[in-house]
Amino acid sequence: MFDADLIIIGAGPAGMAAAVTAAQGGLRVLMLDEQPRAGGQIYRNVGNGKARAWLGKDYAAGKVLVTALDHPNIRIEFGAMVWRVETGPRVIWSQGGISHISTAAHLLLAGGAQERPMPFAGWTLPGVMPAGAAQILMKTAGLLPRDAVLAGSGPLLYLIAAQMIDADAPPKALVETQTRAMLLRALPHLPRALMALPVLVKGLGLLQKISAAGVQRYTGAAAFLAAQTDSGDIAFSFTAGGRRQQLETPLLLTHQGVIPATHISRAAGIGHRWNDRQQAFEPITGPWGRTDKAQIHIAGDGAGIGGADAAQATGTLAALDILHLSGRISEDNRDQRSTAPRAALTRARALRPFLDTAYAPLPEFLAPTGDTIICRCEEITAADIRQSVDEGANGPRQVKTATRAGMGPCQGRMCEVTTRGILAACGAPPGPARARSPIKPITLGELATLQEPVL
Repeated sequence: MFDADLIIIGAGPAGMAAAVTAAQGGLRVLMLDEQPRAGGQIYRNVGNGKARAWLGKDYAAGKVLVTALDHPNIRIEFGAMVWRVETGPRVIWSQGGISHISTAAHLLLAGGAQERPMPFAGWTLPGVMPAGAAQILMKTAGLLPRDAVLAGSGPLLYLIAAQMIDADAPPKALVETQTRAMLLRALPHLPRALMALPVLVKGLGLLQKISAAGVQRYTGAAAFLAAQTDSGDIAFSFTAGGRRQQLETPLLLTHQGVIPATHISRAAGIGHRWNDRQQAFEPITGPWGRTDKAQIHIAGDGAGIGGADAAQATGTLAALDILHLSGRISEDNRDQRSTAPRAALTRARALRPFLDTAYAPLPEFLAPTGDTIICRCEEITAADIRQSVDEGANGPRQVKTATRAGMGPCQGRMCEVTTRGILAACGAPPGPARARSPIKPITLGELATLQEPVL
């Protein structure tokens, strides 16, 4: 007997939308999420009741989804770390040091995205951190970065800068890697992007706010280098406008876009393909989120970067399809109810080609050289990886064996993307390696609590 009709991994916008749709359709839903509250990365901590107006109206809108989870058909387990997914589907997860096995007729992976690693000389120093990590602290603890420098590219930098301005903690400067040439290459995608005109208008509003606050902006930046000063601050140097520039800051926040988090989907054996625009692998899914593994769907940014609106739409569409496959609604009813979320998804995705082209990651971050650390866990450098390729390593698994890159506690989440970039730059196959179980590090005690063996 199944523990639930549908197991959803991830309580972000895609997972929440799917859970509500499925529960209202009569399915018993089990949601698993590692965080203490629902919301995912985008709406993290939105339901805690504390008003932080400087995070903006779009963030506050997530409360509607969180509130809707209060449904008798939805059971949520927070602090639940999924470490194995099997056919069945069967999900093995740990909570409070005890492992559990849950089964369902259907499984939806809604694990979302991860920030693209942005390695450069000095990126592992204290005082240098991903911009997304800083935003997590802003949402969960109300901690504000002060006198920070934001470096990299992508709309998230503008959003964080605007939030900091509204919180009376404006950034010291924005150092942006996008160039005029990138913008020109993106212009052919602008007509399609106009389908998401309200989002474009919001973006222009963020830029106006940053300009009005007098925040210094450097564009076309490259050749990043961070070093620690005697006072413990970061001396951040870069090239912009044909000149070498240097800024001192107590906190350097970096960002180079987000990519699908594929560790669980690869561990489940789902097929993946290369997205050239986003420079990342993504799972192969159909229009309803179906994968090549029976009874497993994927929704949200974990299936391809689209943002909060797209994630919510794909979660709804996947749930409608699961309701149909479960015999709860007819195919015609599924198709009729899909009209609104399908339209929302089309609008949201219309913007991606423009953004992916205008804010493309620089080659120096995709395939670094020299002594830049790639694997933070094992302190493996770009030179170490390139040497392993010169000595015959032909793919991610061989590089891992030769250098130990990816064998640390993060299990390759931080270094795998860059390792593939270096392999591609060296002419070696950069294909995705299958992730192995356990998907997250667990203790022997957690293994011992299983009531039946894991095959």
